[in-house]
Amino acid sequence: MSEWKSVFVEDLKKDSPNALSTGPFGSSISSKYFVDNGVPVIRGGNLSANISHRLIEEGLVFVSHQKAEEFERSIVRVGDLIFTCWGTINQIGFIDGKGSYKEYIISNKQMKLTTDPQKADSLFLYYLFSSPDFQQRILNNNIGSSVPGFNLGQLKRMEITIPPLPEQRAIAAILSSLDDKIDLLHRQNATLEAMAEAVFRQWFVVEAREEWGEGTLGDLVEFNYGKTLRDSERSGGGYPVYGSSGIVGYHSEYYVSGPGIITGRKGTLGVINYSFDNFFPIDTTFYITSKRDSQGLFFEYCLLKTQNLTEMNSDSAVPGLNRNLAHGIQLLIPPKELADEFNLIAEPIFLKIRYNQTQIHTLTALRDTLLPKLMSGEVRVKM
Repeated sequence: MSEWKSVFVEDLKKDSPNALSTGPFGSSISSKYFVDNGVPVIRGGNLSANISHRLIEEGLVFVSHQKAEEFERSIVRVGDLIFTCWGTINQIGFIDGKGSYKEYIISNKQMKLTTDPQKADSLFLYYLFSSPDFQQRILNNNIGSSVPGFNLGQLKRMEITIPPLPEQRAIAAILSSLDDKIDLLHRQNATLEAMAEAVFRQWFVVEAREEWGEGTLGDLVEFNYGKTLRDSERSGGGYPVYGSSGIVGYHSEYYVSGPGIITGRKGTLGVINYSFDNFFPIDTTFYITSKRDSQGLFFEYCLLKTQNLTEMNSDSAVPGLNRNLAHGIQLLIPPKELADEFNLIAEPIFLKIRYNQTQIHTLTALRDTLLPKLMSGEVRVKM
């Protein structure tokens, strides 16, 4: 590894103004400046500590182009890296050109880095900063008390060891190829699920019949409370642990036999998750069971996807799904025979989704195993 060299992050920035800078000060682009269309603002919720999410476009807000022009130093474009300086400080973002917009603006809680392409490959740096060692380094540099903080000065002086540029590009290409396959499988699953939901809506919404009779959601399903599980028990292998927005870890034991449906009880509301296998729903969730002995729960899953559970919030400080309100949702109750027929049609679709999920899990594990080894030089790429 003699050709690898240690540099400071600021040594890799492009030789141009604002190549390493922060977002606008204070409330310069606060909610009062938000408009329906314009330049999207990247906030904490659009970033993730999960390496699979370079940028989350759901929930983007916008400011006018005129407003964005006031903060040229905070504009990010293809190839730029984004760091969180307050809050979840180990969140790393990357503008890879696959997004919906040519440019974005970061909020006052983010920093950006535009690299010199003759010194460093920006995608390689994204993987480097997303690796477990560097995630921990950032967390260890927390300067906040009540709110974690990581500032621009710390980022500038962070020392990293990098290989020559051709090897950087080769490493990034290997890891990116795995991520591309993972992304493709996720998109296939989204398409498959949309197919099942389209059939459901046609049969049970568009072609719903009054003679089915009125009932409630509680006549078909029951919302059951999840179980408390400490954060320290959500690591390692085993069964998936579900929180209000999805899988939050794994545990050696399961609480519910699969297949099953999970939705948020506290925090994030309205996300409906399906688990083929045994799982552990924590106490911020409900797991849903059928009252009609449904095979596969595909009908129930698609039914819940049509319901706006976010409107069932009964709490003020922290959003909370009211179980009684959810059970009381009025709807037409289709014959069980029709629901069973839908389950038969949906089964092969969901089995394909399950196969893809297995592939995703395998590829993700491979990427996560390779990542620290490639970044440390333990595994080298033949050039």
